Amino acid sequence: MQMVIDVFAQIFGTLWAHKLRSFLTMFGIAWGVGSLLLLVGLGEGFRTGNRRNLSEYGENIIMMFPGRAPAVPGSMNSARQYHLTYQDYLDIRKESPHIRAITPVLSSNDVHAVSEFASASGQLNGVEPQYNGIRFLPLNQGRWLNDLDEAQKRNVVILGEEMTHHLFPGRPAIGSFILLNGYRFEVIGTLKRVGRGDDNMTNTRCYIPFQVMRSDFPIKGEEAYDAISMIYYQPRVADEHLLAQGEARRVIGRNHHFDYHDEDAFEGIDTVQQAQMMGTIFDAMNEFLGTVGLVTLALGAIGVINIMLIAVSERTREIGLRKALGATNRSIMLHFFAEGIILTLVSGLIGMGLAGGFMALLGNYNGPGGFDPPRLVPKTAILAIASLTLAGVVAGLYPARKAARLEPVEALRAE
Repeated sequence: MQMVIDVFAQIFGTLWAHKLRSFLTMFGIAWGVGSLLLLVGLGEGFRTGNRRNLSEYGENIIMMFPGRAPAVPGSMNSARQYHLTYQDYLDIRKESPHIRAITPVLSSNDVHAVSEFASASGQLNGVEPQYNGIRFLPLNQGRWLNDLDEAQKRNVVILGEEMTHHLFPGRPAIGSFILLNGYRFEVIGTLKRVGRGDDNMTNTRCYIPFQVMRSDFPIKGEEAYDAISMIYYQPRVADEHLLAQGEARRVIGRNHHFDYHDEDAFEGIDTVQQAQMMGTIFDAMNEFLGTVGLVTLALGAIGVINIMLIAVSERTREIGLRKALGATNRSIMLHFFAEGIILTLVSGLIGMGLAGGFMALLGNYNGPGGFDPPRLVPKTAILAIASLTLAGVVAGLYPARKAARLEPVEALRAE
């Protein structure tokens, strides 16, 4: 035990005797590790922020909106506007075996809501009961729409978080009544807040039965009673999203008399495809960060080898004297070996601490586009420290062997 204490005392004494050299070596290693962890933390914030943004829509959702169908294939100059219809929804539901769930949506932004306490403006959506199984809409109080609400055309409404706050500030909303453009509705449910900040319109929406919306709030300027705003649907599994999309487009093309193979004729969002694209970006990012990590470790190893070789050359007489007094090759090798490990391990921990502290300061910052703040990834930190320690072992091995193999007489004669 005393030998170990003596070895560490000698190591720290040597490092302190060459403060500038030791500092520069440790600074380079700590900077590399801190930069690596910060890059990984930024990437993780980017990843989680985008996952959160996609999860606010729901899981594996494909959205279809009204579009423009070219009369001449490939020529948008001849395009005509077409609107989705309730019959489109029924046909897709009936004829698409790869679609697990589907719902029509009627939407209006020209709605004024009034309660006995306040008034507010927001978006009104008419939806069927299966809508909340497709979209992510966590209930706060009350219940969601059911089949009886739809069949009996009940005037009931579910309020988003901001609508609840504006219409019923500090007061219970469930069981109360509001006016939507003069129509009286009973509040049967409220939703939890979705997303961060004020950039998510879900919190300012009201939801009523689709058939009620269809009767009382039809799309303006449309003679067709059947017109709807959009269709949401989900494939049976994520890998079948293109099959499901093809089936839905085939029905739309047939019903509206155009070639469904024409990509320009459709407007929509495929969150499955977006998630796959983000996965590709994250894979490329991981490869880049892995390369940066390898370079960091290589530079750290080179720095340790350099300082240890200098230490061996500067302390040749000391090594010779110690061997003449009975020090074994093993003890000499252990000394330089431990010195290399301490340099890398302590430097790595300092870099991790600085990176973690900086990311903690950014903990309340929400980046552009809803990106999450950077966060320290424990697995990456542990892997970085372990890899750096291994690099220190490898880097210190050659100088340690060189020092241990010095002949005492030759070492003592060295100037």
